[in-house]
Amino acid sequence: MIDSNAPIIVGVGQRTNRVETTDQLREPLDLMVQCAEDAAADAGIALPPALDSVTVINLISHPYADPATQLAQRLGCTPAERLTTSMGGNSPQWRVNETADRIARGEIGLALIAGAEAFHSLKIARREAVQLRWGPTGEPGAIAGDARSGSNEVEKAHNAHLPIRIYPLFENALRAARGISIDDHIASIGRLCSDLSRVAARNPYAWFRDEKSSEQITAEGPDNRMICFPYRKFMNAIMMVDQGAALIMTSVGRARELGIPESKWVYLRGCGDANDHWFVSDRVDFHTSPALRLAGRRAMQQAGVGPDDLTFVDLYSCFPSALQIGARMLGIADDGSRELTLTGGLPYHGGPGSNYGTHAIAQLVGRLRDVTTPSYGVTTGVGWYMTKHSVGVYSNEPSPTPWLRHDVSGDQANLDSETSPRVVERATGPATIETYTVAHDRDGAPELGIVAVRLADGSRAWANTTDRELLKAMETAEFIGTAVRVRRVDGEETNRLEI
Repeated sequence: MIDSNAPIIVGVGQRTNRVETTDQLREPLDLMVQCAEDAAADAGIALPPALDSVTVINLISHPYADPATQLAQRLGCTPAERLTTSMGGNSPQWRVNETADRIARGEIGLALIAGAEAFHSLKIARREAVQLRWGPTGEPGAIAGDARSGSNEVEKAHNAHLPIRIYPLFENALRAARGISIDDHIASIGRLCSDLSRVAARNPYAWFRDEKSSEQITAEGPDNRMICFPYRKFMNAIMMVDQGAALIMTSVGRARELGIPESKWVYLRGCGDANDHWFVSDRVDFHTSPALRLAGRRAMQQAGVGPDDLTFVDLYSCFPSALQIGARMLGIADDGSRELTLTGGLPYHGGPGSNYGTHAIAQLVGRLRDVTTPSYGVTTGVGWYMTKHSVGVYSNEPSPTPWLRHDVSGDQANLDSETSPRVVERATGPATIETYTVAHDRDGAPELGIVAVRLADGSRAWANTTDRELLKAMETAEFIGTAVRVRRVDGEETNRLEI
């Protein structure tokens, strides 16, 4: 007997609008409507007026005042629950997890989760000087999820606050933890990214479908300049895309009432959600994620599986470091022996703001439907800087037990209590480099060193350098573990790095 309240996904829809001319411009709401209609057609149902819940994933390219209500109106329904999520790549999986709870408790019968971005359309419109008449923008009245800023003022002052600058800090810390040379490390990143591009090449929804070799990915060129060491352009997530995706969730019992065939059912078998120490400055280290490790363990425990039982894997991949940390925290090999994405990842499939995870889940649903043997798959979502984590384990087979999600409150309290270094805002004295990156300008020249150091008493501080010779050296020799000095000059807002 299958539990009639078991939460399932029954419909998925994806759109990629490769706009070339102004008559092809599509606003995010249009893409969401199309994806929702595709998901309904996939499930074999009509949406209005049956929806009880509509969630729209955070929008960046065109932030509507009330996107969930606008989407519901376009679909001709009036759900009691209309939500917009906070920013974060964890949001799609987090909303699936939350919605699954509500479905299992009988509070929601039919739910829609959708999102879209139209950055590429905006780029074309600006280039052609087209005045867009898209829906009204504004601040959503209610935000679901943790909407705190991802960086504190000290991090911002030291330019340690953008994804393109934070994830390279993690990457270099990973290299030091592995104990390999810079050349070998960059080569391994190239192989990892090449594997992603190979998957994107066969995914019709991917933005870039040209498979790239590891040599292409690591080689310097006019189209592949260094962004922040060690990441060249081809290693970074791409947001300039027009992409949308939608999911329809319900219960087994409601699916039967609606006549949705079991061949469409994919079960959420386990889930996990957790946050690491909120600010990067406070992390235990820069190459692990205790929260993702725990969230993954909880999801697999609930599903009754281990890493070796997973046939399909899509790990959040905004940057290579996120992918590697994700694999290691979940106990999945990242040595090329298995594919770690179903889409091609954010650098090649495309990273439509916070909504990438909806595409990943849609891909996983399709793959699980296509196999005839009992199979499992996992997706992960990451918000901010390896800060917010959500994990989902899915299967084409029902659970032998009713849905029972682990209470995360105790886990989060334990994570919050983990000891991390004391952070010093104004630092002067001897120190040791803990991790670093070198930011480059638009012409590819090094312009700023961003460094995390440990002071003599074990406390942590940030520092910067603009010394061109030092910046060049930091990209050819290992500087993690190097003894340095930091100095705070009166009147300046940042600590200086000195060798």
